[in-house]
Amino acid sequence: MLITDMKRVIEQVSRDKGIEFNVLVKALEEALRSAAKKKFGNKIDIEIQYNDETGELEVFQFKEVVEKVTEPAFQIDMKEGRELDAECEIGDSLGTKMDTTTFGRIAAQSAKQVIIQKLKIAERSAVYNSFVERQGEIINGIVQRTTRNEIIVNLGQAEAVLPKREQIPGESYRRGDRIRAYIVKVLEESRGPQVVLSRTHPAFLINLFKTEVPEINEGVVNIVGAAREAGSRGKIAVSSNDPDIDPIGACVGVKGNRVQSVVQELKGEKIDIIPWHLDPAKFVCNALAPAEVSRVIIDEVNHSMEVVVPDEAQSIAIGRGGQNVRLASKLSGWNLDVKSLTDYDNSIKKGLDSLMELPEMNKTLADILFKEGFFSVEDLAKVSIEELVEVARISEEDAGNFIEQAKQALSAAQKEDNTENNEESADIENNDLADEAATDSDIEDTENTEETEE
Repeated sequence: MLITDMKRVIEQVSRDKGIEFNVLVKALEEALRSAAKKKFGNKIDIEIQYNDETGELEVFQFKEVVEKVTEPAFQIDMKEGRELDAECEIGDSLGTKMDTTTFGRIAAQSAKQVIIQKLKIAERSAVYNSFVERQGEIINGIVQRTTRNEIIVNLGQAEAVLPKREQIPGESYRRGDRIRAYIVKVLEESRGPQVVLSRTHPAFLINLFKTEVPEINEGVVNIVGAAREAGSRGKIAVSSNDPDIDPIGACVGVKGNRVQSVVQELKGEKIDIIPWHLDPAKFVCNALAPAEVSRVIIDEVNHSMEVVVPDEAQSIAIGRGGQNVRLASKLSGWNLDVKSLTDYDNSIKKGLDSLMELPEMNKTLADILFKEGFFSVEDLAKVSIEELVEVARISEEDAGNFIEQAKQALSAAQKEDNTENNEESADIENNDLADEAATDSDIEDTENTEETEE
């Protein structure tokens, strides 16, 4: 049997709008149901079925078999019922096919409105689903308009927004410019899907390298992490699954062509490509390059590291405005404190001296505690008796005495610091009062001088 015009129309709309065939059929069924109720009222009992062979929507009205008909629109008598079904009984519900042309102009108009509404909803849902699947990818678009707080980007099927905070500082776009950005999230709103873009997200940097470096897409080279201060500098950590493939060389490319393509897209942002390492301390050392690292002290409890560098390398390790150490911290996931070798030695000496000042401390025990990571009375005051007994090989009584002495020394030092701070505050206050008195005296002298002149 030939496919009717309705089926061809549904298939055409499905292709043009990207809406599933079944969704369109459901919309038409809802429209016919609305039209029938508009014509015959809400009490009408109907069922709508799509006939795939004929491409026709068939509407069946169900009427109750009764002994005496009081509502002809919803009831039939036994005689009429037996003509439809010879075995029907009182109370059965029998369906008859309806002629949809009898629904009338108003009902048809209502059906049209329902179809339009359902198509809009279905179209928005199709667009939303298509972009949700692309969340986390880079997309190309055309700048449609710019405002003070955002850039509106035309993606073809939908509009996207690039907020000010997601724009690289210093870059500007005009209407009609092509733009590449990272899809951060897709929101489903009543007016349609809202696609939020970003050019500052670390994942944008990662995805740009994926487009430029085939080895990443092939799974040979991995980008383990990335950190950025958009428009200024970014860092990526890379590793290789093949010992014969240099991950840094693969990302840089011949004569730097691959990394330069990324830098050009990011408007000149400098990119550091560093080797990832399983050992977090070695990884942090790599992340702080080109600064040379002398020593790393790891604090597992606070998830932090104290990084000691030569005096001349401290400014390099920290970077301008602290940028290098900030990016290294973000990339590694550890809180980093960079100290010069001189400052570190001074702090160690100060801590060791504080241990030696304890009444019963001796050099041998202080050296043992120092090697076990107890660098000051503050560290000693926090330890438990059991741990100190195990580390120092001393009795519980001696361990308890040392811990108590450390706590007393720490308390005394804190009181001394508070006293000094209070004295400094008092000096400042007295100086302020003296300045005020001097000012008042100067004003008084000026007034007396003026009176004398008069």
